[in-house]
Amino acid sequence: MKQLHKALLTALFTLASTGCGEPTEDEQPTPILEEGESTEDAEQDASVAAGENLFKHETFRGNGRTCATCHTSGTGTLTPAQARAAYNANRNGPLFRRIDSDGRLGTSYSKLLNDATVTVDITLHPNVTLANDPTRRTLTLRRGIPSTVDAPSLDSEIMWDGREATLQTQARSALLGHAEVSPSRLPSTDQLNSIAQYEKTLFSSNAMRDYAKGRGPAPALPAGRSDSEKRGRAWFAETGVCGSCHGGTLLNRMTAGNPMGVPANSQFGTAFVSEFNLAGNPMLTFNVTNPDNTVTPVSSPDPGRMLVTGVAQEANLFKMTSLRNLKNTAPYFHDSSAKTLEQVMVQYKQVLDFLGIPNTPQDIADMTAYMYLL
Repeated sequence: MKQLHKALLTALFTLASTGCGEPTEDEQPTPILEEGESTEDAEQDASVAAGENLFKHETFRGNGRTCATCHTSGTGTLTPAQARAAYNANRNGPLFRRIDSDGRLGTSYSKLLNDATVTVDITLHPNVTLANDPTRRTLTLRRGIPSTVDAPSLDSEIMWDGREATLQTQARSALLGHAEVSPSRLPSTDQLNSIAQYEKTLFSSNAMRDYAKGRGPAPALPAGRSDSEKRGRAWFAETGVCGSCHGGTLLNRMTAGNPMGVPANSQFGTAFVSEFNLAGNPMLTFNVTNPDNTVTPVSSPDPGRMLVTGVAQEANLFKMTSLRNLKNTAPYFHDSSAKTLEQVMVQYKQVLDFLGIPNTPQDIADMTAYMYLL
């Protein structure tokens, strides 16, 4: 009966969101309650069902994309393999729109196919200007697609640079930008709320879902089975080298005493991805006006948080995404420069060396082995 109840709700909201108009206050259906179920529970079920339909199917008469076009089932993100499979199946499919083509020229999609990055337009903070074009107020960059698994319920920061205040504003911005929906056709407040409620039901495991809903403890770090995995765990749980930056339930919060000097509990840090720039992305030079009116020049292919806050000291800081379900959420880093966990450790090997933290090839192999367990 419960499944039938939800199926009926989904059907009702499918009709409401695909052109039949929303029912008036007098026409709102009365929820059918299951035994032990409150009206509030039933209304929440209905909202989630509506949000799932909007997330997966509704285009709002944009360019054919839905939220699920880029936030795919299972991982909540998009891999290069998925992008290539979609391209081979239909080169005119909704994923392939001029806005995310190479140089936005509409002739090739190598960045999307090889890196699974999309273009984002960032409004520069008033304190920030481009050195070679000081009147320009918007910067277009390519970034990876953050996962919608776990994060909606358990993350307080949204987007790589934290520029969105809520899940609702993020959905609205994505529809305007990536789906190219006309402002006159954007979803209503209720519809945005439904999308957000649906996103909060997406988890990497039952244990994570139970924790988010207050029904169980936070999932513990895996113990490791092999000697290599157990040594890798020590880097996270005992030495403090990994754990100082990857604390908290999702392993994405700074803890006290981190080597970056970033405040404890912050989700913004640096893995020196922009600094080392192993991807070879074009370098840009910015001028940042400080509170005392002095100017700090910053060179970076993507300075991340600095573009939003206008604080030079926050150059190259990015939100640390969840390490849970890590093996399934490639590619990694804000520029998708690491396609595998082995490539992640190529980056971190340079970080460890830069920070003067002793490490051996066996240490790197152990950390890699452990990351596959997260």
